[in-house]
Amino acid sequence: MKTISIKTLMSLAVIALFLSTEIAAQVGGDWPQWRGANRDGISKETGLLKQWPENGPPLAWKATGAGAGYSSFAIAKGRLFTMGLRGDREYVIAFDAASGKEAWATASGTRFRNDRGDGPRGTPTVDGQTLYALGGSGDLSALDVRTGRLIWTMNVLEKFGGSNITWGISESPLVVGEKLLVNAGGLGASIVALNKKDGSLIWKSQSDRAGYSSAIPVQVGNTTQVVFFTHTRGLGLDVKDGKLLWDYPRAANNVANAATPVARGNRVFISSDYGNGGGLVEIKANGQGVSEVYFTKEMRNHHSSSILIGDHMYGFSSGILTAMRFDTGEVAWKDRSVGKGSLVYADGHLYALSENGVVGLVEATPTGYQEKGRFRIQQDSLPTWAHPVIAGGRLYLRDQDTIYAYDVREKK
Repeated sequence: MKTISIKTLMSLAVIALFLSTEIAAQVGGDWPQWRGANRDGISKETGLLKQWPENGPPLAWKATGAGAGYSSFAIAKGRLFTMGLRGDREYVIAFDAASGKEAWATASGTRFRNDRGDGPRGTPTVDGQTLYALGGSGDLSALDVRTGRLIWTMNVLEKFGGSNITWGISESPLVVGEKLLVNAGGLGASIVALNKKDGSLIWKSQSDRAGYSSAIPVQVGNTTQVVFFTHTRGLGLDVKDGKLLWDYPRAANNVANAATPVARGNRVFISSDYGNGGGLVEIKANGQGVSEVYFTKEMRNHHSSSILIGDHMYGFSSGILTAMRFDTGEVAWKDRSVGKGSLVYADGHLYALSENGVVGLVEATPTGYQEKGRFRIQQDSLPTWAHPVIAGGRLYLRDQDTIYAYDVREKK
């Protein structure tokens, strides 16, 4: 009988560990921040249902305890992270992704009150062993992912001289390298880059009032830019020192700019509602300045952001789901779909959640609107504004205090 050497066994073990890690990465389906790993609303998961049963996909679990608010989910290391209001404090809360059981809850800020719903609006950001969360009143906290231990905290409005906006700070913090970036809205400190380890200031830039949007990184040549959509304009800053590289006021309205910009290469689409519209700009080759490719009123993103799949963007233009060619603004189709809402994409399909609690599965194709099933979740008295997430073969939805996890995998 042939024997296997210790060296061979060790090599096989390494290969097995590598493969298991790769499989876990593909199947485990982490969604570490707002709009997923690349902040584009796209899940890389496959093997999902192409058609839903009449009453929707099976419910894996349902849990309460998320608190009041509109925070969506970050998912990593087998846990689901969100924010919610309990009593007079806002909390960052971790749930077990497999069962929905609460793992920990840490108070992280004062209560934000509003006639459109109290509580936090932003989504936590997971970066390695640390989680960053920004509450409705401007309380920014860094916490240990495993235990929920508070590492550092500050109120960015008080620290940088900003004032809260009408419907509360809604941003999800952006991590780029060692920097944590937020739109604090202060005079000379609209955008701030903090050391993610201790919250110390690295740089501050501009004087715009804060918007409701969350930033994205864009690589142009050798420069990483961070693109923000403030109260008054879209703008690009050099992540290294905060230098203003370009701005684009036309996409802003004077009420609320909430959608996350959509980028491909050196082109960025920035959009808002309240009768305004969206514009595609092309960043110049040297990274400084932009030229407008087009402006359209056919894609007016309100609280939800468009998703770019292939050559087409899919998004809610106010209350109408719209497919539009990214580079030209040409509309492929429009449909009322489930009603005004938000989107996530996975495995060839859009998962649409309306603010009235209707959930739809729509094929992501420019050839026409093709719905593959719908169902409804029970609603609180407020709109369903927490955006959906696809991770680990599950569709996660939130309506205020309640979380739903649906199994959307194809059955073998």
